[in-house]
Amino acid sequence: MKKLTLLIALLTSSVTLAQTPIDLSGYQKKSGTNVVRQKNSLEVSWPTTAQEKARLILNLDPAQPLFTSLQVTKQGAWKEIASALDPAFVLTIGKRDLISQNGWNIFFDKTNKKPHQSYAVELTKRSASVQTVGSRTVIRVGDVQAATFSGALEITVYTGTPLVNVAAVMATEVDSTAILYDAGLVTKKPVWNRIAWSDTENQMQGVPADLNQLNKAQAVKYRTIIGQSQAGSLAVFPAPHQYFYPLDEAFNLDFTWYGKNYRSLVPEFGIGIRQDLMGDKRWVPWVNAPPKTQQRLNFFCLLSADQPAPALEAVKKFTHGDSYKPVPGYKTMSSHFHNEFVMNVILAGKPVPENPNFVKVFKNAGVNIVHLAEFHYTAHPKGPDSLRLREMKALHDMCQRYSTADFLLLPGEEPNEFFGGHWLSFFPRPVTWIMDRKADKPFVTDDPQYGKVYRVGDKTDMLNLLKAENGLAWTAHARTKGSTGYPDKYKEEAFFTSDHFFGAAWKNIPADLSEPRLSRRVLDLMDDMANWGHKKHAIAEADIFTMEPENETYAHLNVNYLQLDRLPDYKQGWQPVLDAMRQGKFFVSTGEVLLPIFTVNGKGAGETATLPGNGETTVTLAVDWTYPLTFAEIISGDGKQVFRERIDLTNTLPFGKQTFAFKTNLKNRKWVRVEVWDAAVNGAFTQQVWLAD
Repeated sequence: MKKLTLLIALLTSSVTLAQTPIDLSGYQKKSGTNVVRQKNSLEVSWPTTAQEKARLILNLDPAQPLFTSLQVTKQGAWKEIASALDPAFVLTIGKRDLISQNGWNIFFDKTNKKPHQSYAVELTKRSASVQTVGSRTVIRVGDVQAATFSGALEITVYTGTPLVNVAAVMATEVDSTAILYDAGLVTKKPVWNRIAWSDTENQMQGVPADLNQLNKAQAVKYRTIIGQSQAGSLAVFPAPHQYFYPLDEAFNLDFTWYGKNYRSLVPEFGIGIRQDLMGDKRWVPWVNAPPKTQQRLNFFCLLSADQPAPALEAVKKFTHGDSYKPVPGYKTMSSHFHNEFVMNVILAGKPVPENPNFVKVFKNAGVNIVHLAEFHYTAHPKGPDSLRLREMKALHDMCQRYSTADFLLLPGEEPNEFFGGHWLSFFPRPVTWIMDRKADKPFVTDDPQYGKVYRVGDKTDMLNLLKAENGLAWTAHARTKGSTGYPDKYKEEAFFTSDHFFGAAWKNIPADLSEPRLSRRVLDLMDDMANWGHKKHAIAEADIFTMEPENETYAHLNVNYLQLDRLPDYKQGWQPVLDAMRQGKFFVSTGEVLLPIFTVNGKGAGETATLPGNGETTVTLAVDWTYPLTFAEIISGDGKQVFRERIDLTNTLPFGKQTFAFKTNLKNRKWVRVEVWDAAVNGAFTQQVWLAD
């Protein structure tokens, strides 16, 4: 009997030792999420609506799949959407060029052509913890490792939605590293009956789920692949913008996958998201991974008790169906498109459609105003006169033809002459000009066929043209690409200090998955320009080429919400558009976060607020969002330093609207602006309010 008792004790001790330690000290029961531990099992349930819930059951036994069960309720009854799943990540590690150009801000890097290697990320269930972070709950399971990268797995659930984020959070000590990742959920069991998606023509498609199906890259719309079971659907999709590193082309590169033996590294059957290592086969910079930075290789899952089509509709709500939501008192504007319709279609003698695809793409995305950047290395900006004038007339005629009462197509170019670096031009009416002036030619002439024609020979002429026609210029892709070193190099020039030099343009270059925001490069430049003492602004730019319905345009798109009650008539000119820009009467957004009201002691963006003697200030901000918010940041400057005040917003639920009144002290500051970022690293930022004592 003693021997039997001893044996039982030893076995019990062995089982106890085999249990993965779970730290619940950071979990708060009042959060609304319920966490229950039973030996090596961890059950996490949370409210998704006022009536419904979701539940994850995790198995920390190393020999078992991590996700024992994923469930939601339907009319109060639990439905198992999927079971026996493991997260899977493939990390591709390449080399970043930090020497030849501008360090980590580089775009002109062909990382895809350099030596690189892909690794399956390995999960070892050594420990686990649960932490309450506002309205979300984070389950952390360690360790994860791939080559020189190591870290932990983080699973985040969000109160108010059946949304789950799964992330391998990893860092490397190796310098000059660029990465890409693919990810998804895999299983050895017949979990799904069918795999479904929307094709690029917005039609639902699907195939039977077959565990023996070899992996297949699949082009989809809305970046989403769905596993359907008897009880419901599990949608897998990436962050809509953060996942997509900058490219010249927004091609649809088959961003999802399904099947077994993915990349010959993940043997099980699964569904997930992917990147094409070759990109658009132009400049392919991948994603920065500086040493010691916590790179979040992540994807989202949405649990649904419905069929794939309504499940996809639930996913689409997070991006307003990949369109820009109308906001009263604002019109949406996107800038910097090298569609080259004039040269490739109109002047090439091809049939000119009544409603071209590129116009359809913009309208479907809810863009009211498009500022083009035509003739990008395709035309004759310096002449001969006969060709340049013909090209400009074709551009102006095209813009007038496709502009309507609710859509403005506006001419613009990326001249890249006279100032240094790359820059964009924008005039409030059709302006005809040639980027060359011989000594014997006047600055302006009247042409019997084309009317007033300007000839520009240098930066002085260019500034005079901007003054004469009340135009604007700004630095394209500042501090990277062809504008590496700009506008810093010409910040003392007369054209830059002029009111006609607007500032710079913002786009997500470079990509970095450790950042809680997109494109710090231009946000930092905004602050630098303000501290230089100039009232300059930053407008969103897309800087992409072809615009076709099948492209993954939304991922690379961004928008400016201009304070305009109505669109101008093209024939009457569009001065109000430039006025709103010049005055800073706009905010920039990726689309998911909107900032319709922003005031500082009652003064709006572009205006000057007078500070009281003690500097006490109220920043009022109305925010409209889809994904739960993460933080707001009040950024200000005194002419030398930049000050940041981060405000935690993790208590927010998804799909909200709220007007915040932030109390802060801005004594001795010269300007202030605000950013807001969400759980998928989508965001929006205001322009500055200028401050006076």
